[in-house]
Amino acid sequence: MAVFRSGLLVLTTPLASLAPRLSPILTSAARLVNHTLYVHLQPGMSLGGPAQPQSSLVQATFEVLDFIAHLYAGADVHRHLDVRILLTNIGAKSASLPSLPSSVQNLAHPPEVVLTDFQTLDGSQYNPVKQQLERYATSCYSCCPQLASVLLYPDYGSGELPVESLDVPLPSTIRPASPVARSPKQPVRGYHRGAVGGTFDRLHNAHKVLLSVACILAQEQLVVGVADKDLLKSKLLPELLQPYAERVEHLSEFLVDVKPSLTFDIIPLLDPYGPAGSNPSLEFLVVSEETYRGGMAVNRFRLENDLEELALYQIQLLKDQNHKDNEEDKVSSSSFRQRMLGNLLRPPYKRPELPTHLYVVGLTGISGSGKSSVAQRLKGLGAYVIDSDQLGHRAYAPGGPAYQPVVEAFGTDILHKDGIINRKVLGSRVFGNKKQLKILTDIMWPVIAKLAREEMDQAMAEGKHVCVIDAALLLEAGWQNMVHEVWTVVIPETEAIRRIVARDGLSEAAAQSRLQSQMSGQQLVDQSHVVLSTLWEPHVTQRQVEKAWALLQKRIPQAP
Repeated sequence: MAVFRSGLLVLTTPLASLAPRLSPILTSAARLVNHTLYVHLQPGMSLGGPAQPQSSLVQATFEVLDFIAHLYAGADVHRHLDVRILLTNIGAKSASLPSLPSSVQNLAHPPEVVLTDFQTLDGSQYNPVKQQLERYATSCYSCCPQLASVLLYPDYGSGELPVESLDVPLPSTIRPASPVARSPKQPVRGYHRGAVGGTFDRLHNAHKVLLSVACILAQEQLVVGVADKDLLKSKLLPELLQPYAERVEHLSEFLVDVKPSLTFDIIPLLDPYGPAGSNPSLEFLVVSEETYRGGMAVNRFRLENDLEELALYQIQLLKDQNHKDNEEDKVSSSSFRQRMLGNLLRPPYKRPELPTHLYVVGLTGISGSGKSSVAQRLKGLGAYVIDSDQLGHRAYAPGGPAYQPVVEAFGTDILHKDGIINRKVLGSRVFGNKKQLKILTDIMWPVIAKLAREEMDQAMAEGKHVCVIDAALLLEAGWQNMVHEVWTVVIPETEAIRRIVARDGLSEAAAQSRLQSQMSGQQLVDQSHVVLSTLWEPHVTQRQVEKAWALLQKRIPQAP
């Protein structure tokens, strides 16, 4: 059967009966659609009658919100799918019920196929039903001209479900901060304007639950705060966060797709309160279990500034059924970033001037990142490791290729009595002096690069296929020109300082000064092909390195 890039799933079964069947329905849909799956809820609609079915308003109840959360949670096992539940026909309780759009809604990825859970009597791909389905889909949404249609029943099955499972209510995932007990059939109140905030890195299904609830509650405007700058510093692996503009682009596309009738105000969130703390026109704030205390703090801040409290709606976290031992047990962008470690992030460099049968990796990282320990792990897996520090020592040694030029440039007072260059004295001469440092690096970097090329020849002679250049200043020196890939080891700056103090006996201020003289982890990652981290236990680092090595072996035959 053909596979489509985008599809529209029209769900017609009443929600209480649909929930237990949702997993097999999504599995069936995931076999047919490989990128974007739009979901349209129209419980109780029949496609079997003579009359053309019309879209009708679905009253937003807590059962509907719980179902939306349940659907996104179930979709999380199909990580290749970008699932988007369309909310145009779902209305919250308000003074005037929203009217359905009179025109066809445009979608960012027009569906190529429309699917449904509607059951024909004999379970066949009954043509009149498919025609009704196609007409219904095109009357509501912009679809591809050659729209295909598939009736998923009986592929997702029906007989295996126990009858009693149909009466079990969905778990409550949305809690209004109110003393009134909510019930599944209780209508959800609508508001004119509200807010929601987050980092929204690599927009995932837990984000989509948060945003969908906010979209249903808001009737006119939704303010979306997107964390930026100082609020990102405490994030895990912040170097791998998508840039602000990219996060906003994905967020905006999702929001306009699911509820185009709303006005969206997407703004950078630069402090914990954001617009929710100061905008008098806002009426509600959607938070997660984790950010609920932050929501309470926002309300205290508003009261202190003579503003009315916001109605808080708390969303339960989605559980991640496939998390690893060092990952959070919730669906989280942090876990997604962890899973990027060891992956190829951009195409390798073409280096026809390098030895034909040798693949060269440049390994770098800030001081204290654990770069050298990663180099040793790669050596254990079969790589030939070139230590640039050792090459520097060879170059500085009496008779070495850099010895005489350095002595001529900096004078004999940098020498020990035995004629060996005193690297501490030389270091103090160039530290903080850009002009002197440039004189030194103009001598040293070309010499070390030449020695590294000689080491590559040695690696070839030993029959090695992968060569790793371990160099803290790989990018500063321009040595990316002699590697196929740059691999960077990252670590939070606070952890790097702790390690430098413990390892080298420096003060915290001296360790900080050392880091400030280097490229930041972010600058290194921006030019890297593979990122690793030694933040966790040694066995986690080993697993990352083994993953990166295995993926490298797969691409070496196709390497330039």
